[in-house]
Amino acid sequence: METICNDLKAEHEELEGVLEGLDENQWKMKTPFLNWRIKDEIRHLAYFDDRAALAATRPDAFNQHLDEVLNDFEAFEKTLETMGMDMSPAELMQWWREQRKIMLGALAGCDPKDRLPWYGPTMSALSFATARLMETWAHGQDVFDTLRIRRTPTNRLRHIAYLGTRTFGWTYANRGLAVPEEPVRVEVTGPSGDLWAWGPEDAGNRLRGPAEDFCLVVVQRRHVDDTNLKVTGDVARDWMEKAQCFAGPPVDGPKPGQRVIS
Repeated sequence: METICNDLKAEHEELEGVLEGLDENQWKMKTPFLNWRIKDEIRHLAYFDDRAALAATRPDAFNQHLDEVLNDFEAFEKTLETMGMDMSPAELMQWWREQRKIMLGALAGCDPKDRLPWYGPTMSALSFATARLMETWAHGQDVFDTLRIRRTPTNRLRHIAYLGTRTFGWTYANRGLAVPEEPVRVEVTGPSGDLWAWGPEDAGNRLRGPAEDFCLVVVQRRHVDDTNLKVTGDVARDWMEKAQCFAGPPVDGPKPGQRVIS
């Protein structure tokens, strides 16, 4: 757990470094993601890191929270709309720092195979931490895009790329579609020049290109046509049109040209 926790911490700190320099008006800037403001992106991260801290430290209390969500989902949606809304940016950042510190401390003490409750099936501690890193990176991308900052990719992307390949079947099952029988070979190049590969070497359906581009597609922050990914085969193309590596109901990513930051 040491590697994933250190990488998650680094992802938090990179985003925080950008947020610390923002003024009140910049916190109100609309992002390309669902018309959320930068403040809404961080409210979202802070709330779910808060819930993750609860799941990792007091699983029984989290399960009670989950029962409440299932019994009154409208109230939960209202909570998501309002939590942290009255906080100043400084107060919001302090809340986020406190909860992610608790979460990271608890995750660091877990065995990678320990099961933790979440909104859906339980997750291994390793997958749980990987999902939090993916969420931080994805919502961080919204902030970077809004501020028109080109962030330097890191090898932390390997966690997200792996999650992207692992959720191939989920992408289809979540939409009520049959999972394609033909496998896809993914070969992406990490920021350090290393090749990261998953899937059968002889697969006819293939993806090649920068790891960052693959990650941007599976977290639905770019359309595949706006990346440097080379897609071979109908299954690979269809997957990239539908890819969704995060939980929740099926949603569509941006259309071609919709999220292109020069």
